[in-house]
Amino acid sequence: MAKEASFDIVSEVSIEEVKNAIQIALKELNNRFDFKGSTVEITLDTNKVTVVGDDDFKLDQIKDILFNKLMKRGVPIKNIHFSETVKALGGKARQTAELISGIDKENAKKINTAIKNAKLKVKSQIQDDQIRVTGKNRDDLQEVIQTLRKMDLPIELQFTNYR
Repeated sequence: MAKEASFDIVSEVSIEEVKNAIQIALKELNNRFDFKGSTVEITLDTNKVTVVGDDDFKLDQIKDILFNKLMKRGVPIKNIHFSETVKALGGKARQTAELISGIDKENAKKINTAIKNAKLKVKSQIQDDQIRVTGKNRDDLQEVIQTLRKMDLPIELQFTNYR
């Protein structure tokens, strides 16, 4: 019997890379002329990022710089879900974001359905917060990856352990 090839579908956010991106963004914001004397806070608490600025406009600028630094560090932006802006003390604006790691059951079912609808000779199994796809033909596995990249999901998928 031919050996089966497989890969895992995951959705992970590297906390270390997020920390590095926050440090670089804070350094840039503290050196920018348009932020002199302004409140700029970006904090990371386990899987939550909190951004504080003087108003909504400054908050959007802070988030824009943070997203830029996160993208440069390879952190998937789709996995950062911001809540509504909240007015903090002193007229400041605050937003919190949740860092999503892992594939939830709803998205896992969508992914499994898309794999089955592709009518390829592969098997997919949900394993906790990831999905394992196995098949005899590597071309079928490549086609699964291409199919999943075209899907519009609220999280970004990574493909690992390709064997």
